[in-house]
Amino acid sequence: MNFLTPEQEMWRETVNRFVDDQIGREYIRKCDIDRAYPYEAYDKVAKEGWLGILFSEENGGLGGDIMDYALMCEGLSKFGFDFATGIMVATFTAMNIEKFGTDEQKERYIAPFLNGDIRFSISISEPGAGSDAASTKTRAKRDGDEWVVNGQKLWCSGGAADNAVLAMLTRTDPDAPKHKGLSVFLIPNDTEGLDIRKLPTMARRATGTTEIFVDDARIPAGALMGEENKGWDIITDHLELERVAVAAAYVGNAQTAVDDALRYAHDREQFGQSIYNFQVIKHMLADMQTQVDAARLLTYRAANMAAAKTPCLREVSMAKLFASETLQTVTRNGMQILGGHSMLPDSDMERYFREGMQSTIGGGTSQIQRTLIAKTMRL
Repeated sequence: MNFLTPEQEMWRETVNRFVDDQIGREYIRKCDIDRAYPYEAYDKVAKEGWLGILFSEENGGLGGDIMDYALMCEGLSKFGFDFATGIMVATFTAMNIEKFGTDEQKERYIAPFLNGDIRFSISISEPGAGSDAASTKTRAKRDGDEWVVNGQKLWCSGGAADNAVLAMLTRTDPDAPKHKGLSVFLIPNDTEGLDIRKLPTMARRATGTTEIFVDDARIPAGALMGEENKGWDIITDHLELERVAVAAAYVGNAQTAVDDALRYAHDREQFGQSIYNFQVIKHMLADMQTQVDAARLLTYRAANMAAAKTPCLREVSMAKLFASETLQTVTRNGMQILGGHSMLPDSDMERYFREGMQSTIGGGTSQIQRTLIAKTMRL
């Protein structure tokens, strides 16, 4: 049964064809090996107009909904979640400007973003504030017409890319309850006082994730997004869109992992026959495809509910949880099916596996998703 409309199915096929023809797995593999940000491919996506898929037509976007966005994220991750990360982080962070930004911020940032001239990154986590994001200690103090920011941020994906603007969560009222004294600022990554260091992580090698030291960075008063001390409302709203996006991307990458393992199983011969003919391999592949299909349905459900503006904390958390663990499981099994060949970069499976190991941590750990789901199950 196909749950997509003909228009949605056509859009899904368009994105997949674009990734095949205009980007390709070799390019994505090379960016991973070289730890190089995929600027060329990012520009191609921008020229298609897809950076504005969620922006209103009034602001120069395509006026799509979250379901359209999820289908794009699924397709862009076909040959690697890390590649899709560069597009996703930029787009779901930029949407905060349309929803919460001032007229001046919209005028300054939206058109250059849609043209691909600038990109965005979200900066929430700190060394002591990961899952407990509201424990942010990075401090912003008002000084006349400026804010002075000090602190340290961690795991800011894409933060070191050229012309990136950081949406940084900071504490602006140290005396308020921890969820009430937070604000979000738009800070260009070339601002004096920022020391941004790309980290040599196992996964996310191309888009990159960073550590940021903030030492007396001065930013104008107009850099404040939304209302002062209302930053937690922005962040919680942001996380719903982020988790739908990453769940869809996990599904896209997981499907390719299954497809690659299936193709190898048919081609590889041992003991005089294709290894696909061995029941143990068939059953592994059957379980892998079943998990991917289940993850896709959970993700589509969450995306449809979010697009309809139906409360869906539970469904979004389920999608993120199951899709991330599915990517981790099917890539691990893919490594087993490919055997020694899985260890080589050219197989791509070891890259998918590394992204799978990161998937249950980034964007909200599996443990946090289970906690959120459980909160909705109280009698």
